[in-house]
Amino acid sequence: MSFPKKGKFFPRESRYNGEAGQPANGGFVEEIAAALKRSLGDSRAGVKTVAAWTGANEKTVKNWLSGTYGPSGAHLVALARHSDEVLFTFLAMAGREDLMVAIKLAVAEQAVEALLEAVRQLSREEPAVSSSEHLLGGRKF
Repeated sequence: MSFPKKGKFFPRESRYNGEAGQPANGGFVEEIAAALKRSLGDSRAGVKTVAAWTGANEKTVKNWLSGTYGPSGAHLVALARHSDEVLFTFLAMAGREDLMVAIKLAVAEQAVEALLEAVRQLSREEPAVSSSEHLLGGRKF
């Protein structure tokens, strides 16, 4: 096979499937890139953080953030483990919004439990005052 006259490289394959003008990967690469940017920003620190989470090379992570390539399955699992944005994006792409609601409810429940524990801790440490003094901010009339 001979190379085309305009260059000695094969043309890149089209990223589009031709049916609906949608990317063949369903927008996966772009959606994950957007989720990573929302989660960590586009900074060098974000690149280093994602590289530490996944064990991937920093150049690879930069390609993920730019939307050039997407993470492999193992890297996607590591990203979802550390980033709620990536997890919610993945669940939305999979059509599992019901799981997103369940996760958000579990997080809210944990926050309420932590708040209750903090209130209980404060009430244990408070000096004993009469109920009227407590309601009036510790003032006596």
